[in-house]
Amino acid sequence: MIIVGVDGSRAGLEAAGWAAGEAALRGTPLRLVHAMPSWACEEDASGRLAEVARWMREGGRTVLAAAENRVRGEQPGIAVETGLLPGDPRAALIEAARDAELVVVGDHGLGGVRGLLVGSVAYGVAAHAECDVALVREVPVAPRDEVVAGVDGSPTAGRVLDVAFREAELRKLTLRAVHAWSLPQAGGFLSPAGDGERDQVLMLKERLAGHRERHPGVVVVEEVVHGHPVAALRQAAAGAELLVVGSRGYGTLKGMVLGSVSQAMVHHAPCPLLVAKRDR
Repeated sequence: MIIVGVDGSRAGLEAAGWAAGEAALRGTPLRLVHAMPSWACEEDASGRLAEVARWMREGGRTVLAAAENRVRGEQPGIAVETGLLPGDPRAALIEAARDAELVVVGDHGLGGVRGLLVGSVAYGVAAHAECDVALVREVPVAPRDEVVAGVDGSPTAGRVLDVAFREAELRKLTLRAVHAWSLPQAGGFLSPAGDGERDQVLMLKERLAGHRERHPGVVVVEEVVHGHPVAALRQAAAGAELLVVGSRGYGTLKGMVLGSVSQAMVHHAPCPLLVAKRDR
C-alpha cells in the first residue's frame, strides 16, 4: 500500500495526484490520510471542546474528500481509502507507514514557515520513516523521459538501484545513473587523474551489472562526474520525471538520520524525489 499525507494545501494535493499515478503503476492500493490532534478524533468527546472537535473532524473529512476527488479523477482504476490519523502529523504518518511500501508527502503544508525550503513534516517523514519516502514539490509540466539515480560506493547503492530500475521499468523511461566523485584539497578539488577516473567508471559499471541483467528492457545512461554530488544530481535531475537517492551514503557520520547528499536533495531536488531506505 502507498500512504499519502494531505492537509488541504496545494502541495498536499500535488502529492496525492503523484501518489495516485504511482499506485496505478505499481498496481497497489492508495490510502489518503489527514492528521489532527488526538482529542479531536474522539467522536464521543463532551464539554466545551466537543463542538471544536466536531468542526475539526468535518474539516479533515473535507480535506480527504478533495484529495479523493482528485485521485479518482486522475486514476479511476485504483483502490482508494481515506482515514483520519490522531496525533502529530510527523509521528502519525511515520506510524501509519510502518508496513507500507511507500509514503508520499508534499514539500510544504499549510503550516510551512516562510523561507524554509521544505516543511518540517516532510523533512521529519523523509528522515525517520522506515519505508521508502517520496517528496513531491512542483512536478515539471513536460518532464524529461528519465529517472535519475544517485549512485555511490556505499552499501545502500544497491537499494537505490533496485528502486530506480523498477521505477524506470514501470514508467518505460531511460535510467540515468549518476556517480559524482572528487579528490578534495585545500581551496578546491584536485584535477581527476586518469586512473582515478577509470576506477570510478568501472565501479559504476559493476554496480549496474546485476540490475541490468534483471531489467534488460531498461535503457541506461552512465554518467560519471568529477565534482560535488549535490551539484551533479541537481543538474542531472533538472526536468526529470523522478530522482532516486539513498537515505544514507558513503561516509555518513554516525547518528545522522539522513546523509548529507540526501539532506541536500530533500531541500533542493528539482523534480519529485524518492528516498530509498535500507532493506527492512
